[in-house]
Amino acid sequence: MTTMLERAVELGPLIRQYADQADRERRLAPEVATAFATSGLYRLPAPKKFGGAEADPMIQVQVIEAVARADGSAGWNLMIGIEHFAMIKPDFLWCDELIADPHIVISGSTAATGRADRVEGGYRVSGKWQFASGVHNSRLFAATVAIYDDGKKQSYPPRIYALIKDGDFDIIDAWQVGGMRGSGSHDVVVNDVFVPEGHIMDHTAHTSSDTPHARFPPAPRLSYNKAAVAFGIARHALDEFYVIALQKKPRFSASKLHTRPFVQDAVARAEIRLRASRALVLELTETLWRCVCEKNEIPSDQRALFHIACSDSAQACAEVVDLVCEAVGTTANELDSPLERIARDARVVRQHITVAPQHIIDGGRVLLGLEPNEVMLRD
Repeated sequence: MTTMLERAVELGPLIRQYADQADRERRLAPEVATAFATSGLYRLPAPKKFGGAEADPMIQVQVIEAVARADGSAGWNLMIGIEHFAMIKPDFLWCDELIADPHIVISGSTAATGRADRVEGGYRVSGKWQFASGVHNSRLFAATVAIYDDGKKQSYPPRIYALIKDGDFDIIDAWQVGGMRGSGSHDVVVNDVFVPEGHIMDHTAHTSSDTPHARFPPAPRLSYNKAAVAFGIARHALDEFYVIALQKKPRFSASKLHTRPFVQDAVARAEIRLRASRALVLELTETLWRCVCEKNEIPSDQRALFHIACSDSAQACAEVVDLVCEAVGTTANELDSPLERIARDARVVRQHITVAPQHIIDGGRVLLGLEPNEVMLRD
């Protein structure tokens, strides 16, 4: 039987075939999104009753990494789709018909909070959300909303998801960026759309399922998923570097690039930086997973080390890309060089709030017995 990781690797040629188109059109090609859905990759960690594989976090990291190695934006798109299937609560218990079709793709955004006014039988939902990666390929949009009753904002639940079907939300072309152009992280607008009671779900609540996935804290899983994209991008950079270093003869030089000590030093430092950060994130992810599998509380120092490692890995991968781009010279700046897009994409990952550099400092605070300041360690 083909494993999920093998399926992801097999999709590499298709992903690379459409990578330029995705970058140009600023959205994931529908052919790639369909392949992800058909292969079951979007539902990788989802419950088996919803067509998922219930894959553990370590497999998730490797699958996302494999796709990002073919193209960073494709890896980002898959990662976001995986997160929505994995994290939306309470596992579609009252609206499983919405995802009965295995080709259903979910997009969403927590970058803003819309409004859901309670009416008979459901809610009237309005709002605007940013950074809705993959929305062009989705048939459901998970809109983060606050509940209003008789015009008054309710304090609990603080935020819930309203599931909006395609045709009831509008996509605003707002993803005018350099890096991760192909992720299609455009804005979404919903104007006074009726959402039935059963299509609203509290993503802050515990599900009725007592599985390790249900018990795994949201913040860490958001972090290891972003690290996975970074690992794939950095490995892609090294893949391209080896090809260039063995073929390129620099101007005014009698020998090829790989014979230069500076280039040899760069690849040595890049390889060890990537491999060390990847190994640590996988090790700590497995430690947290073992805790939830055994129904133990995750110690605060383990959470701190985990977030330090994930944030450091995003920095490490960007450093790896910088090392190889500097080593190959002006080739990395040419628009037809894969390294040009790789360099743009690598910067985006380390800017994301879940693996931002401030979590390294915050993790240090926790290790020293202080209370965390940042949301990732307070979750």
